[in-house]
Amino acid sequence: MKERITFIHSPDGDLDAKSLTVSKTSILIKALKASREERLTLSAHELPQEIWQALRQCHQLHLKWVSDLPYHPPPPFVSRAAPGLHVFLTPHLNRSPDVLCPLLRKVFGYGKSFAFGQDVLVEIPTNQSHDPSPPIYHSHDFLPSLRDFVIYLQKKICPDQDNECSTAAKRLANAAYVDMDYDAGSREYIITSLHHESPDLEGWNEEIKCRRNSEKTEVGLFTYRQALEPQELSFEGYLTVIGEDKKPRPTRFSFPSRHHPVPLASGSGFLTTFPKPTGLHPTLRLTFPHPISSPGHECALHTYLTLPSSLFVDEYQLSSPNFLAANNLRGVRALSGETDLEAPAWVTRKWGSTMLLELAHRARHQARLETAESQWHVDIPLHLRYLPPAAGGATGVDLPWPIVFWACPAEEGSDLSGNPFDRIYLGYEVLFGPSTTFYHFQPQPKEPRRSLVEQLQVPVMDLPASRWVESGTVGVIVLGALWVMWKSLRVSLNDWRLSKKTIQPRKVL
Repeated sequence: MKERITFIHSPDGDLDAKSLTVSKTSILIKALKASREERLTLSAHELPQEIWQALRQCHQLHLKWVSDLPYHPPPPFVSRAAPGLHVFLTPHLNRSPDVLCPLLRKVFGYGKSFAFGQDVLVEIPTNQSHDPSPPIYHSHDFLPSLRDFVIYLQKKICPDQDNECSTAAKRLANAAYVDMDYDAGSREYIITSLHHESPDLEGWNEEIKCRRNSEKTEVGLFTYRQALEPQELSFEGYLTVIGEDKKPRPTRFSFPSRHHPVPLASGSGFLTTFPKPTGLHPTLRLTFPHPISSPGHECALHTYLTLPSSLFVDEYQLSSPNFLAANNLRGVRALSGETDLEAPAWVTRKWGSTMLLELAHRARHQARLETAESQWHVDIPLHLRYLPPAAGGATGVDLPWPIVFWACPAEEGSDLSGNPFDRIYLGYEVLFGPSTTFYHFQPQPKEPRRSLVEQLQVPVMDLPASRWVESGTVGVIVLGALWVMWKSLRVSLNDWRLSKKTIQPRKVL
């Protein structure tokens, strides 16, 4: 077991080594206001047998859970994924992913209705030059909490009476995101979590001890500094290995990164709404500050949508040049998953679909011609499938906020794999080349603690009232059948009487 804990201090504040008190077996942290990333690396023999048996069926497995609450992380933690639980999977040849379904149910607390298998997963298009063996299957489900996962870790991973392990597992419930990555080549299972701020106003106050079975526990305290190259991130601060260092070691390092924040001066936030009334053909509106500026001349503005199976996009509608121009769109760059335009929700098998859409942004010289108060927005047409009946005559459909970013080609020969904090397999980065850099917009809801999952109320058949409809329908059918039978019988009787009169013998005079 290896553990790495990284604190990123705000560049506006003073970085003081006195925040860390080093002893032979621990580090004491006092009133430290910083973002915190924890990375725990487990070998195969340290995993529960049921997890290891499932992982043996996988070439690669990447689980990513993202909170639906807004968070504003500092570099290098700015990469984003849609709220919920994502599963990226490459099974071994001739192995079925169905073996993961009971394990996911148990670990994350899914009910029996949860399905995970070959017919549910979506095969995502990838750039083969980016990675010769990327996960080819993707699944997403809106999981609002990691409560069951925390309980599972405390029971199955943490040794008995290991309070430090139990506390660390409990802390995951309040994380901004949690990544779980496995690669058959390394046979290591890595759990990474991010807390974008301390749990209280005083900051982080705790004693970090070396775990019982830990080979190495490394603690870093850094602050962001301006890098010399635009594609790089630079940090300086202190690094300490518990049990090896007697005091924090001053450290400064730089590395190329594929994920960057959009500069504040360039307009770094966006708002997601559904204009009322939504109806059965809702419009997803992305509103940006006015104006926004591109990080480079060759950069393109994109949004990446994660749609549940009850919602879909019409790719033929999004191929019309006039329609695209009227809604500040450029075109669909990738679309995979459940795209049947006619199927109702109870017929679809896939979990949903994903779409990469290029947006047509306004340049600064165009913005000068308009008033400063005006806002620029993008409208993305969506469509609802026919949903099953529900009590009350309405049902909710959850749609996570999309990811919005600039995609910029890097210099020829750039190597972006040296980032020690890099996140891989977010869904959209495999759709670009290996040297692409991403500048991410921050979601900015109207209320600071508002969920980043929009819920649409969709009218459906009221289930209790449908019983009257069923009874009434059966009654009308029966009455109609009786009426038709009665009419047919009357016609038959009339014909019989008429035929009888016709064949009656004439009287002889």
